[in-house]
Amino acid sequence: MPLNATTTPPFVAVLVRGLLAGLIAGLLAGAFAYVAGEPHVEAAIAIEEAASHAEPAAAGAHDHEDALVSRTGQRGGLFLATGLFGAAMGGLLATAYVLLSRRRRGDDDGRSGLLLAGAALLGAVIVPFLKYPANPPAVGDPATINQRTVTYLLMVVLGLVAVWAGSLGYRSVGAQAPTWMRAAAAVGGFLLVTAVSYVVMPSFQEVPADFPATLLWSFRLASLGTQVVLWTGIGLLFAGLMHHERRRRAGTALPST
Repeated sequence: MPLNATTTPPFVAVLVRGLLAGLIAGLLAGAFAYVAGEPHVEAAIAIEEAASHAEPAAAGAHDHEDALVSRTGQRGGLFLATGLFGAAMGGLLATAYVLLSRRRRGDDDGRSGLLLAGAALLGAVIVPFLKYPANPPAVGDPATINQRTVTYLLMVVLGLVAVWAGSLGYRSVGAQAPTWMRAAAAVGGFLLVTAVSYVVMPSFQEVPADFPATLLWSFRLASLGTQVVLWTGIGLLFAGLMHHERRRRAGTALPST
């Protein structure tokens, strides 16, 4: 019995493509982070070390402990971390792609995977970033790290809820409504949840007044750029792999002459 090219491929096949797309995109993101972010990390570490050496001796002897992992090891581990993280995110994207298969058109060839990646970038990266932008070393109170971690993760969840609210608003208007009206409902739902989240969630102002503003924002933009490269790469690679899979299945389904 020939395969139906319009059906969703088996979950394992989709998952493998998601993992592969995520792994490649993660390595690309690691390369971007290495080139665009590492110089700013080094500069921030230098500021932190200079501040620690400048502590008055009256405060007691400073205990210089060697880092558990050298900077060289951390640079190498950057690619391992981004590759594994990318593979995990690609796997989640593939799982969502399969779970939402009933909402897709029969001739979808991975474009919904690209839309899912864009939604993840918006909800899980950009929305939290605008509330809690990344900080380089030497910025942040160690005593609040647990609270900041929990609030950031909660902001990620709220960002995804905001994207879901936008999608719900788009669908709730009705298929017969003009495109601009559906788009307006989507934007309104997204902005409403985002605005409420920003107001309700606490803020943290822990950047030292004397910390270089240029270094701070260069680091933050590099961090955001790494995530943009990651999710853009996952979306494009996954869409391309699924398009290739659909064409392969369509060729298999052709009757032999």
